Parts: sequence; structure tokens; C-alpha cells
Amino acid sequence: MFFSGISDEAGQAIDTQIKAHRELGWTHLELRLVDGINLTQLPDEKFDEVYEKVTGAGMKVSCFASAIANWARPITCDPKIDIDDLKQAIVRMHRFDTPFIRVMSYPNDPKHPLDEDEWRREAISRMKTLAKIAEDGSVVLVHENCSGWGGLSAENSNILLGEVNSPALKVVFDTGNPVTYGQDAWDYYQKVYDSIVYVHIKDVKRVNGEDHYCFCGEGDGCVRQIVGDLLAKGYDGGFSIEPHLAAVIHTGQQAESEEQLYSSYTEYGQRLMRIVEEVRP
Repeated sequence: MFFSGISDEAGQAIDTQIKAHRELGWTHLELRLVDGINLTQLPDEKFDEVYEKVTGAGMKVSCFASAIANWARPITCDPKIDIDDLKQAIVRMHRFDTPFIRVMSYPNDPKHPLDEDEWRREAISRMKTLAKIAEDGSVVLVHENCSGWGGLSAENSNILLGEVNSPALKVVFDTGNPVTYGQDAWDYYQKVYDSIVYVHIKDVKRVNGEDHYCFCGEGDGCVRQIVGDLLAKGYDGGFSIEPHLAAVIHTGQQAESEEQLYSSYTEYGQRLMRIVEEVRP
């Protein structure tokens, strides 16, 4: 078992992201944005710089937190965007020796929505294409229980994986997202457990229709229960923090200061490590 985190939640600069993980004593990062640009879309020269700094610090990248099929790419978007993104990512994942790339499964288009059956068919079809590319590239798509057809329920997630039927499509379970979507975190976790290969740690309380993100273990994401259950069953993968305390990328919420962003991130990591020690069998 190891700790990681979506490191731009500590700061936009790669130096800051590395510093935060070093302070926590962690050897892994989950890379998403560097200076506001997703890792898969960085210019080659900038990516080379990130690669040299991360590997030079003796750190590994546990996952690429891509934008593939996410909240900003509805089911009606050009599928070539994600195909090109994945192909670019695979080359970069091999350089880092990173096994996983986070994906979602296409939200419906709010302006031109597809009916349920068409949305399902198109989401599954697109994921089959992406999974084949991933399989040929020897990487694994980890589907997050978030925005998209497959995130509507644990049942949808299992249907998606069953229909795609590829060893290159597994689950990254996010403890906080079920709360946001009006689901029960423990129930969702139990239903997708067999496909989980990676875990995002987030916690939230839903109050009057609004998300109130909080430190892990203080919300309704069943963090202690889920982490304890995973460890009791022999889970040896990553726990990757995504605090959403000072900044939330999909809502545009910005931190009040760089110091607030950094300190909330490192405190979140420290709290998760304490939880693991407390629930470890």
C-alpha cells in the first residue's frame, strides 16, 4: 500500500507539488495539472522538464489524472479528442512507468441531451475504443465513479466494465463522489469492490443540495470504514488524496492563497496517514 495525491491541489508548479509530497514522506504523485495544463496536453519541452524534476526527486507517478471523458467532454463531443489524448498519454506514461490513467464516462450534453439508451450505447462504444487502445499500449484505464454514464450508479459502472470486457478497464473508487451524487458511499463501494485497483480519498457532506468538502473521515464518504475494509482484505494499491478543500477544479473555485492550498493539502495527507494507522488490521 502506498500514498499518493492529485498533486496540483497542493500548488500549480511542479516544484511545489514535489515539495508537498516530500514533506509528507510520500514517493508517489498523481499528476493532473502543471501550471494549469493537464499533463497529457503539455508541450513536449514542458513535459520533459516535469519528467526530469519528478524522476530527479526520486518520485514515481501513480496515475495520470486525465480529462478523458470527464465533466468537460460530454457524450456529444468529438471522440477523436479523447483518442488523441490517450495516445499522447500512453507514450508519456511509459516514460514514467505509470500503469493507470484516470477516465470518466461522458456526461450527457445539457444542451443537446441524448436519451438514456442512446447515451448508454455511445458511452460504452467509446469506452470500448479507448480500452482497446489502452490494452494495445499496455496501460489501464481506471474509471472514476464521477461524471458520466458509468458513474450514475454502481450498477452502471459494472455494466460498463462488463460490456467493455477488457483487462485495460478497471475502477478507481472515489470515496467522496457518491455523496455528491446522492448515493451511499459504502453501498457503492461494496458493489464495485471486485474491480477496484486504485482509490481516491475525498470526503464531503451534502447540505441543502450543496457540497461541503471536509477533511477525510469527517464527512459522509465512509472513509474510515472503506479504508479499513480494503486493508483488511489485503489491498496493496494506492490511496490518492483529492482534498477539494481550498480549490475545486470543476467548479472554478480558487484558493485564497498559495499557502492555504499547500497547507490544507499536507494536513489532509497527514490526517489520512493517521486514519490508516488507526484502522490497519
